[in-house]
Amino acid sequence: MENQIHPRTWGAILSVALLSLLGIMTETSMNVTYPELSREFGISLDMTQWITTAYLLMVTIMMGTTAYLLKKYHPQHLQVIAVIAFVVGDVICAVAPSFTILLVGRLVQATATGLATPILFHLIFTQVPRAKLGMMTGIAGMIISLAPALGPTYGGLVSSTMSWRMIFWFLLPFGLISLIGGQIFVRGEVSAHPKPFSWPSFIALALAMLTWVYAFSVIGKQGFSLSFWGLLVLAVVLFGGFVWQNNRGAAQLVNLQVFRHAAVRDDALTYFGLQFLNIGISVVIPVYAQYVLHTGALLAGIILLPGTLVGAVISPLAGHLADQRGFQLPIRIGTSLLVVGALCFLAFQPKLTALWLLVFFIVLRAGFNFCFSNTISNATTQVPVQAATDISSLFNMVQQLAGATGVVFLTALMAIFQNQGQGSLATRTYQGGRVDFWITLLLAVAIAGISAINYHRQSHATN
Repeated sequence: MENQIHPRTWGAILSVALLSLLGIMTETSMNVTYPELSREFGISLDMTQWITTAYLLMVTIMMGTTAYLLKKYHPQHLQVIAVIAFVVGDVICAVAPSFTILLVGRLVQATATGLATPILFHLIFTQVPRAKLGMMTGIAGMIISLAPALGPTYGGLVSSTMSWRMIFWFLLPFGLISLIGGQIFVRGEVSAHPKPFSWPSFIALALAMLTWVYAFSVIGKQGFSLSFWGLLVLAVVLFGGFVWQNNRGAAQLVNLQVFRHAAVRDDALTYFGLQFLNIGISVVIPVYAQYVLHTGALLAGIILLPGTLVGAVISPLAGHLADQRGFQLPIRIGTSLLVVGALCFLAFQPKLTALWLLVFFIVLRAGFNFCFSNTISNATTQVPVQAATDISSLFNMVQQLAGATGVVFLTALMAIFQNQGQGSLATRTYQGGRVDFWITLLLAVAIAGISAINYHRQSHATN
């Protein structure tokens, strides 16, 4: 029975997955409210997007600490802290009288997601038998992947029938359910002698990610100016400083030695590209639908729902396929669908309707879910079990930074045309959307290429 998953493990994973689901739903549910928030608070689109970008950035920064925290503290204690942060942030957002207070609430709430998602994968990688790893990460991926597109559907429904503030109130009871389940089921061990926490590494990493994301946000107002390139170079220098500081001395934030494995490096690049594409296009589609196709917030959110449901069904099936046939087959299927879906958005843009947006997103999302969970699972199999916590922390950090970059970059490109283009607002948004669709296609092709090289190398090494 060594390949069976204990019922307590199931309960723990589902309880923490619920909190991750809630966190990611609040992340994307506000995407359809951008026009409303811009009007209510008197701010531009490139400023409004910070409620998503800042959220993702804070999640990323928190995930940078989880490799240390999960070695130092019991996961059930961290789950309590995560739920408290979710509840407090949720209430602040619901009653926020200004955009600044709303942003503060989002940052508090983001700390919950930054803790919950790595805890979830930590439980899977340390308590699930390797023979069931693909299936279990697929189930976790199914639960989490529902959120990015369920969020806009949920947000559109609530904001169009009541108030955007009710988006937060309705999610509050589910946080308490996660708390109860987590404290009943979540268990875990801590390391006997973890390395001390490296504050210099943490500060360098936080500054690097903040500078990186802010550099891309500058594009919205200034284009690819000297300021953008200067900030980008500074971000790269800060990332280098983080690596140098983290790898010296007794204190450490996360074990970067896992990147000595070529497969882990390729999987990390793939993971970055997948989440950049996923979160970025989940913002672009609702904005495009409202500004160009003149749909309401509800319909703009519903466009993403079928693709989310299809992807949710595919995720555990892709994991099971990986358990039976290896990771290469589902990854190859997924990258092919990504390229086809991205190509359809670009090729058929002049004839795009809400229905075609929906159909093409189904194809894109199916490809994403064939790849996403299997990518992190494959990386985990390349390192010893004791390094699983570092893989979980690093890859979740990578995906959140990718999501923040995708949102701010694609939104900034659209904002350039909205702010500086010619013609009606719909025409300018159409032009910005075309650039975003080109970026999506090029990224999908790059993901397919990196994955092909990765699995060719792994097959060669095995032979």
